[in-house]
Amino acid sequence: MAVAFNSIPTNLRVPIVAAEFDSSRAQQGPALLVYRGILIGQKLSTGTAPADKLVRVTGPDQVIGLAGRGSMLHRQAIAWFASNRSTELWLGVLADASSNVAATATIVVTGPASKAGTIVLYIGGVRVEVGISKDAIDTAIATAINNTITPTNGSATDLLVTSTVSNATVTLTFKHKGLAGNALDIRHSFRDGEALPAGVGLTITAMSGGTSNPSLTNLIAAAQDIWFNVWSHPYTDATSLTAIETELADRFGPMKMIDGIAITSAAGNFSTLTTLGSGRNSPHSVIVAQPGASPLTPPLEFAAEVAALVAFHGAIDPARPFQTLALTRAMPVAETDQWSIDERNLLLFSGIATTRLAAGGVVQLERITTTFQTNATGASDTAYLDVTTPLTLMYLRFSWRVRIQTKYPRHKLANDGARFGAGQLVMTPKLGKAEAVAWFRDMEELGLVEGSDQFKRDLVVERNASNPNRLDFLIPPDLINQLMTIGNQFQFRL
Repeated sequence: MAVAFNSIPTNLRVPIVAAEFDSSRAQQGPALLVYRGILIGQKLSTGTAPADKLVRVTGPDQVIGLAGRGSMLHRQAIAWFASNRSTELWLGVLADASSNVAATATIVVTGPASKAGTIVLYIGGVRVEVGISKDAIDTAIATAINNTITPTNGSATDLLVTSTVSNATVTLTFKHKGLAGNALDIRHSFRDGEALPAGVGLTITAMSGGTSNPSLTNLIAAAQDIWFNVWSHPYTDATSLTAIETELADRFGPMKMIDGIAITSAAGNFSTLTTLGSGRNSPHSVIVAQPGASPLTPPLEFAAEVAALVAFHGAIDPARPFQTLALTRAMPVAETDQWSIDERNLLLFSGIATTRLAAGGVVQLERITTTFQTNATGASDTAYLDVTTPLTLMYLRFSWRVRIQTKYPRHKLANDGARFGAGQLVMTPKLGKAEAVAWFRDMEELGLVEGSDQFKRDLVVERNASNPNRLDFLIPPDLINQLMTIGNQFQFRL
């Protein structure tokens, strides 16, 4: 009997017209890789989600109950959902480490106000208005600022800080212990037309004093084998980055194949960020720069929105560059803090991804690169320079595996040239090679690869010399490139 059935036995004597279904050819076209994202961050004690656990969420309001209003995770979720409401999202919940210290800042007020007016504060980019009456003295102004940041009725706000007041000094404390609070920006009167009421002065001391970050060990263990394609986290210390890079390197390997990209953001001057990027070397990790030591948008929120854009558009086409994509929430840094094209170019050679400021103060992604810079021998290597490369490889491997596992789930293996019935489920090297070429053409149709002649020439499919039950493939796709730079020479005539 040539036809190989899955469920109909050969020893039937009972009269019956048996019919089984075979879904191995049901799927038409390439496999669909559905992205899943994760936001890693800290919760407040009021959050109901257990620490070192993962929770799926569908909107920022849900995060309020799980992690607390104004928590890091809440703010990260607000940023994520502003640019992406379609990708499945999970929270990686961390608690503050008791041994760490929270960052603080102060606002010292001088007065009195000679006219009534409004103080416009920006706390982590969030606009806070404080109404001031004529003749209000410094202590009264300080109390009004404090009561706006930390309402006297005890209600929580979306701000990342709490506050206390003593005489004319308001002390702001980041809601979480750790290094992330040091980058929170505090300023006033940022936009045109905003000014302090006449007679009022504010002296703001920047956030500082936050120490260390919570351990990621238990949370990473809790993730087990859940596949997260895009990770967002707020940590740039060596311990945290190494923990995430190590986990993603393991997931990238051939025995797990649940690879992903981790995205964080860092603020600082050119020298600081160059040093940070040059000290990392991972094809699975992205550090997106923000100019200035303290940009309006907190790096933890900036990273979450960049990750949201990468997840949304990467799922549509992993090989398409991300340049010019606009961030919905991110606020522009001051003009004096903007980097020149030369500085941004040098950052891209130091493992730091860049953004740019477009017309109208819109923040755009410029080039999203990984921190990978050198290979195992220490030589400069661009193999994983752009994040599109690991994202494309992620899809290529996934689609190839799905194709083989779906079409050849229980096949036998034989050499080329053997004569089998037409319906027999037998794989041969020749058939495997034809399947690989057909798969390549599908990927070429999607605009993910190029060079079919080279692919067919370099493709190798053979039975393993030591294991007769194993078929080995050497699959050599030429990944499509991205239009990043255009050179023009205007050779004019007079």
